[in-house]
Amino acid sequence: MAKKLGYTLLLLLLVVGSFYLGSVTTEADSGTTPGSVDDPLVTKSYVDKKVAEGGGGGSSGAVSKLEVVTVPLGKTIIVADGGELIVRSGKAIAVSEDANGLSDMTDGLDIAPGKAVATNHLILFPRSGRGVQPDPNQKNGLIVLVRGGYQIK
Repeated sequence: MAKKLGYTLLLLLLVVGSFYLGSVTTEADSGTTPGSVDDPLVTKSYVDKKVAEGGGGGSSGAVSKLEVVTVPLGKTIIVADGGELIVRSGKAIAVSEDANGLSDMTDGLDIAPGKAVATNHLILFPRSGRGVQPDPNQKNGLIVLVRGGYQIK
């Protein structure tokens, strides 16, 4: 019985060993050489350059910066689709061409047209034709930060 158990164990070790050796030689014989065209090595400076060129993602490929914009009293800033806005000073009112509003990413709420937009909240503009205007009950306009395209009307 012990002899039969020894042969079974030996056979099991041979089978497992052959699978292991087969996987090692398959990886080594894959034909790719590190640093070759099929398996390139890249440097940090190369990656930084590609990210700066817009290779880091996004639909337009470009990374836009926040721009400080003054919206005079009586005017409206209309932000392009996918744009973002933060009201820094003044009281703002949501504006939309339709019944849908703005996305307040800070509170996770929808701001209906005609409702107040909170200061220092990140506001997302999912579609064009939407923006903010200074509250007509104040004396001054707004100062906002905008990322993306916009128009003052």
